[in-house]
Amino acid sequence: MAAIKDKKIVVAVSGSIATYKSLLLVRLLIKEGAYVKVIMTEAATKFVSPLSFSTLANSDTKIDFFEENVWNNHVEMGLWADLIVVCPATANTLGKCANGICDNLVVATYLSAKCPVVFCPAMDLDMYKHPSTLANLITLKSYGNHLIEAPYGELVSGLVGEGRLEEPENIVVWIEKFFTPINQSLLNYKFVITAGPTYEALDPVRFIGNHSSGKMGLALADTISNYGGSVDLVIGPNNLVKTNKPFRIHEITSGLEMYEVVTKLHEEANVVIFAAAVADYRPASVAAQKIKKSTDSFTIEIVKNVDIALELGKKKRSGQIHVGFALETENEETNAKVKIEKKNFDFIVLNSLNDKGAGFKHDTNKIKIINRLGVITEYTTKSKHEVAEDIILEIIKTLHSK
Repeated sequence: MAAIKDKKIVVAVSGSIATYKSLLLVRLLIKEGAYVKVIMTEAATKFVSPLSFSTLANSDTKIDFFEENVWNNHVEMGLWADLIVVCPATANTLGKCANGICDNLVVATYLSAKCPVVFCPAMDLDMYKHPSTLANLITLKSYGNHLIEAPYGELVSGLVGEGRLEEPENIVVWIEKFFTPINQSLLNYKFVITAGPTYEALDPVRFIGNHSSGKMGLALADTISNYGGSVDLVIGPNNLVKTNKPFRIHEITSGLEMYEVVTKLHEEANVVIFAAAVADYRPASVAAQKIKKSTDSFTIEIVKNVDIALELGKKKRSGQIHVGFALETENEETNAKVKIEKKNFDFIVLNSLNDKGAGFKHDTNKIKIINRLGVITEYTTKSKHEVAEDIILEIIKTLHSK
């Protein structure tokens, strides 16, 4: 992570059951070549010894304004840093920083800072959801501060993770991204991406599914993040490595689960990319117990599954962009053009199983992009991240035309 190398970072530690995780944060930052200084609240010393931080950072850990009649100059500390990371940031520390209650070295250094400051909240969920805490978070953000709220790497749904300290590895990824100059083309744009297969249960053991890996959706999420966009990736069962990702991940199993999650996210999204291979049909009923092999033949009644792109296409608002994917084996372009109209897509990404290196499970893909006017742009076989770049450039062009 070259962007962190030689950066001067103050890690401000407050008292929480999660305080021990700041040790790993300091170690990781040092490993990446950063110069690190640690300051602590008195409460934090009850959880982790200051000597532990001093040993890792090879620098004295500061706690009080005065130590052995030596003045610890919080102003100099605030001027020295390229970034201050308050980790963990307890409800108490958030409140003091938001309201200027300067009764410890951490808050004094924060109030003296000329550099960006990031808060990593850590507290009980009820404390996090309390109106006073939420008001303090809003106040701190309005001052231009940043928040890293768990789960940064993997978001399941609902309230899971709110108030929990994000993992140090993901905090380091955020810091790296913060210091890395990026193309800002998609800054302030919100994306929703569906990816992977859906599994439609027959019984507790068996399911109807397909061979989609989710690789294309993950590549799109990575690329959009690199362009500054905010991403919610809604992905079906997969074996992909998704740790240390700078976007939210919602893991689902069935088509109906995917529909519910995407519907909630759809209204706020600027762009929705329907890259998932949602099962067209699902069993009419799911057996409560494993189905036994009692006969030579077995008949399953199946019903049509929800068509997520079709249903949300009906709710598409002015200025919103919908991008579809089509995997075809015959009459490819004709079928793709029909889908554009039927599902209200701005353009569609066409894959053919007849093309070598395209389709499910491959690390490469070969696509055609067809827009609403029927204009077809054909691309050579490329890696999925290179394909993602081509798709994102088409999205940027479409955004500019709205």
